[in-house]
Amino acid sequence: MSKLMSNYYGSLCTEMYEILHKAPPQDELNFYLSYAKEGENILEPLCGSGRFLIPFMEKGFKIKGVDTSKEMLEKLKLKSPNASVVQSNIEDYSTKEKFDYIFIPSGSISLFTDISVCEKILHKIKNLLNIGGKFVFAVDTITNRCPNDNDYKISKIVSTKEGFKLILKSKNYYDESTQTQSSPSIYELCDNEKILESEKMDFKTHLYRWGEMENYLKKTGFTSIITYSSFSKKTVINEQSEMFLFECQL
Repeated sequence: MSKLMSNYYGSLCTEMYEILHKAPPQDELNFYLSYAKEGENILEPLCGSGRFLIPFMEKGFKIKGVDTSKEMLEKLKLKSPNASVVQSNIEDYSTKEKFDYIFIPSGSISLFTDISVCEKILHKIKNLLNIGGKFVFAVDTITNRCPNDNDYKISKIVSTKEGFKLILKSKNYYDESTQTQSSPSIYELCDNEKILESEKMDFKTHLYRWGEMENYLKKTGFTSIITYSSFSKKTVINEQSEMFLFECQL
């Protein structure tokens, strides 16, 4: 695969993700579960391979998922064949349903580095919510910026169930003017020294400053916005937070 794909989970990337992230962090899962109520209609855009969606299902919640990655959704369906998921960009997702609770964990909204696209997605989510519904999500912050690298470095090595090595090589570059963290990555599936398959990705994230997302949410029409700095729901007091968590309501 020669083309560098931006913010898309290909087959090797998905395989490594599944090995490294079999289950969600318990504190993060508990945070998102705390907003779920029995009988409500729940949506998880960018649901990936279901590490949050499946625990919600197992607890009896009515939840649907949307993701653009065919590879991720295939993994999800292998684990949970009855899961209700749609392969689509969230901005193109079409449904007559309204939802009481929408959540996007793991800072995935930061993947939308074009702010005009991000604002369209916020409007889309607002239109998918019932009046009084809640939208809860996380973003990465400028505290998480990585030092710039000149060359690719091996950052992770895992073993597949077939006994091969899956190697991740990556480097980082931060653009101060756009607050964009770029992380070009190369995934290599190896049998000893022989490379069986290679996949290139170019992950980009927008790193947020305190107050930035709040302005977009207000502009979108959310009337109640609370910003937390941790899964224990500590209110943000300064920019020195590794993440911002938002609880929004119409």
